[in-house]
Amino acid sequence: MDLEKQPQQPARPPAPPAQVSPAEAAPGDSIRASDADRDRIADILREAMAEGRLTADEHAERVDLVYRAKTVGELQPLVRDLPASSGAAPGPAPQPYAYGPEPQDGPTDNLVAIFSSATRKGRWRVGPRTNAFSLFGSVEIDLTEALFSQRLTVINATAIFGSVEIRVPENVTLRGSGTGVLGDFDVRTLESMDPEAPVVVVNGYAVLGSVEAKPKRGKFVTDLQRRLRKHLGH
Repeated sequence: MDLEKQPQQPARPPAPPAQVSPAEAAPGDSIRASDADRDRIADILREAMAEGRLTADEHAERVDLVYRAKTVGELQPLVRDLPASSGAAPGPAPQPYAYGPEPQDGPTDNLVAIFSSATRKGRWRVGPRTNAFSLFGSVEIDLTEALFSQRLTVINATAIFGSVEIRVPENVTLRGSGTGVLGDFDVRTLESMDPEAPVVVVNGYAVLGSVEAKPKRGKFVTDLQRRLRKHLGH
């Protein structure tokens, strides 16, 4: 069956993108976000969680939005209510190890186990010095998910008829100096290829007990945002 030819209609021009008034948009909001921009915002969120300003759920939700953001304008609202942001546009990317402002002479953490056990693990902020003492007990210090506030961390470990067990990421520098008296003082020395990597020094002694420090296989010091970026395919 013959069909009557219809005159060809001219192509309709595409609709222009929605315009935002100057009062609604800040300069640079429409600029495409870079990985450096996303890393900067994610670092602010990480510090906010460590300081207790964000819950773990709030942090996870915002970081997910960070790595889905396409423009700088989408990133700014995610940190607008946090002190570190001050409403400014994202700046340069952080260094691979973003050490916090905590001074080298900060407070000392103490873990004591007397006929008991003491554990420190998970995502926690490591101070410059930690004292671990075990008497007929056990102390476990796991640094594999910790946030290092400074480059040098010193752990003074004493085990008397007990044990102190320390686990570190594979890519830090680990050093130690100590003595075992009818006991075992064992520090598996590591030298990181990165001169800026955290340095963990374990000192102490074991009397009829054990002090052990070694890397945990498959665990690495890495910023949380880089881990999430890889997971989300960015």
